[in-house]
Amino acid sequence: IDAFPTFSPPMAIFSAAILTMQRESFFAKKYQGRISKMDYWDPTYEDSLNLLAKLPEVASYIYAKLYREGKRIQANPNLDMGGNFAHMMGIPNPYDDVSRMYFILHADHEQNCSTSAVRVVGSGRVNLYAAISAGIAALWGPLHGGANQAVIEMLTDIQRSGGSIMPYIERAKDKKDPFRLMGFGHRVYKTYDPRAKIMKNMCDRLLDKLQLHDPLLDIAKELEEVALEDDYFVQKKLFPNVDFYSGIIYKALGIPTSMFTVMFAIGRTVGWVAHWEEMITDPGAKISRPRQLYTGADRRD
Repeated sequence: IDAFPTFSPPMAIFSAAILTMQRESFFAKKYQGRISKMDYWDPTYEDSLNLLAKLPEVASYIYAKLYREGKRIQANPNLDMGGNFAHMMGIPNPYDDVSRMYFILHADHEQNCSTSAVRVVGSGRVNLYAAISAGIAALWGPLHGGANQAVIEMLTDIQRSGGSIMPYIERAKDKKDPFRLMGFGHRVYKTYDPRAKIMKNMCDRLLDKLQLHDPLLDIAKELEEVALEDDYFVQKKLFPNVDFYSGIIYKALGIPTSMFTVMFAIGRTVGWVAHWEEMITDPGAKISRPRQLYTGADRRD
């Protein structure tokens, strides 16, 4: 981590740091590829616990390097995973429950892009660290894990253009305009995202406690009100989703937007590990090999 330049994207450092940890993989050391007739559970379980235990400290180390001039806050072994992460990030004590809630709500969410990446890479019988590193890389993109970061960037654009949300609302309604409001709607949920209800409640409580006067947060609240009442958004079921509220929460706590996806990765790794465990310990599991249908030219001179 220390070797990376200070302008490096946090997700790039995170993926590389996890990949580097494979040198201590019990699974890789014990079996060295000869695993077809052996009991995998003990070594995979050991690697899983080792990885999950270190995630908060690795992430907070990256944060300290990039945003605190390398000044780290040491881990407290008396705290749980969410509380310890909040402690090492410097999030005030009353708000450590935000981390716990966020990690739980993001732990797993069906066969999305990053989970599929973990399973595809893991199906080659690579160790856990290599598979999780691939998942982090897949989560990095703005259409997946970077959505909450995109929410803050959209709010910033609205602020820079004068702060009026109505031009953006009208653009979102225009079928000819490719613009879309970030943090609204979901590909799986055709009604209100159930995770968003919990996140909204936490968001409202947090903003009420902090009594912040941030123009971005004011714009977000105005957007939320319009989306929940406007007939177009209601009929299209374009409700604020979990990314909308999580972006606002981390902005309120002073977390840099470039670290948002790292938070997502910490929570989602629990689900990734479970998927990898399920697959790697199944003696009937085969390597992932998607089929493709060629539709190109039959012959080219």
